[in-house]
Amino acid sequence: MSKTVMIVDDEESIRSLCGVELAEEGYNVITTGVCQEVPELIASAQPSAIVLDIRIDDCDGLELLKDIKEIHPNLPIILYTAYDSYREDDKSVAADYYVVKSFNLSELKEKLAQVIRQVVEEGIG
Repeated sequence: MSKTVMIVDDEESIRSLCGVELAEEGYNVITTGVCQEVPELIASAQPSAIVLDIRIDDCDGLELLKDIKEIHPNLPIILYTAYDSYREDDKSVAADYYVVKSFNLSELKEKLAQVIRQVVEEGIG
């Protein structure tokens, strides 16, 4: 089972922090800050999960969430954002989890472990 995680965030510091910490947890991590790269990266890397920001410079993360789920309905996506206000947005419900950004990545790691376990149990990964 692949433990590849894609981080989609326009902030280099967030991609770097998440990349380092998740790699230390044993994940293969790929990152991008460009929304247009996401479909190709999904096809080539076949991630087990995606960690997706909502506010990205070149696109709306919630629209990207919708687009990914239309093509890959079983691909777990964790919305990872600095804005708690989107939690109740109708578009956010398509995500598997919603995590507010913090320099302490314990909640993100916990939710990621949960979705990876689910992928293994359901045999989708």
